[in-house]
Amino acid sequence: MKNLFIKSTLILLIGGMFTKLIGFFIKIYYTRLIDIEGIGLLSMVMPTYSLLLSIANFNIQTSISKRISSGNNSSKTIVNAFYIMITIDVLLISFILLFGKYISIYLLKNKYTYIPIVVSCLSLPFISIGYIVKGYFYGKQNVLPHMISNVLEQLFRMLIIFIFLPRVLKYGTIISVSILLGFNIFSELFSVFILYLFLPKKISINKDVFKTDRLEINSLLNISGPTVLGRLICNIGYFFEPIIFTNLLLYKGFSISNINNQYGIYHMYAISLLLFPSFFINAISNSLLPEISKFYSKNDYNSIKRRIYQSSFISLCLGLILCSFIFIFRDFLLNMLYGNTLGSIYVKYICFFFILFYLEGPLSSILIGINKVKTCTLISIFGMIIKLMVLVISIILGFNYYSLLISEVCNVIFVVLMEIISIKNSFIFNDV
Repeated sequence: MKNLFIKSTLILLIGGMFTKLIGFFIKIYYTRLIDIEGIGLLSMVMPTYSLLLSIANFNIQTSISKRISSGNNSSKTIVNAFYIMITIDVLLISFILLFGKYISIYLLKNKYTYIPIVVSCLSLPFISIGYIVKGYFYGKQNVLPHMISNVLEQLFRMLIIFIFLPRVLKYGTIISVSILLGFNIFSELFSVFILYLFLPKKISINKDVFKTDRLEINSLLNISGPTVLGRLICNIGYFFEPIIFTNLLLYKGFSISNINNQYGIYHMYAISLLLFPSFFINAISNSLLPEISKFYSKNDYNSIKRRIYQSSFISLCLGLILCSFIFIFRDFLLNMLYGNTLGSIYVKYICFFFILFYLEGPLSSILIGINKVKTCTLISIFGMIIKLMVLVISIILGFNYYSLLISEVCNVIFVVLMEIISIKNSFIFNDV
């Protein structure tokens, strides 16, 4: 068991590192290519896209993984998961086609975001298929296909961006950003193809498998529902963040171009740099969840405690080392990656608070593993509410652009503290 946990973590670490490095090279390339105006437009679109992804994801990967690992019929689970996902995707695409212009003009206050938003939502069905297949492999405790598909997908994405993006720049910023988002369709298709190659060659299929199974659908929804609600509300908050930020600063007399530029600098430069090492934490979190779940099903609370201490210690140490490195070399890293140091001041002030951020993933996995999904959801919801409240108050008090930093820090501190308290108060740490 221990060797499997370490093996899975190492595989995901290696894959995550390569995926992140390739992704960073891609981001360096297109941020330099589409200039600050394009970065601002992309930053305004991304919260909406993230919200769509959060709904389209529906945490189906975790649900499938749990159902298959517990010995359920994998074919029936995958088929019913597909029915759930295709229904969600059709509804989302229809919603964007109907209300996309309203979102762009009246909420984001930028009519140029409409085309990129519509293009981005077209990739959702392909992303959903990827979630389903990856959930199957996680359920079988085989993370190698996931790692290989992610790395090859990023390489493929890098290739098509390097070849085609320079050729479309002449059509303007809106078309360039839209096509950049549209590349996700082809990269996700490629990823699904790679995953398909790892599927068992001999699969016994009978007609009954394709029938809708309400019990199976309910089981999947019961696992994914609470987590999705939390993620959905968080992404709704992320969706409203630029809307609140833009409208309040416009009311205070700031120009829309400066607001878009600063929002883009904060998210695309500063936060992207700080999130670069997060693949370490994702590897720990993804390996931790199935192991904690198994220990919990066997009432092996001592092993759960040991994994909690181990994962927390590793995450804190990694966070301290990585954040210290980023803090010291922030100007060099920003200049090397993006060709400027525009986000340096943001990184300087927020950097060390991100040490706590690296605890969020493992702590959330622990809570889900011990069936505290609703607790995890409530913490996320209240964290986002606090973040938006702090953002509004900070802007009113005159912190303006720095309000983004203050709200982010308050959110991270609140979420981590609440997760620690919830785990500490669980019966696992009580002599029951």
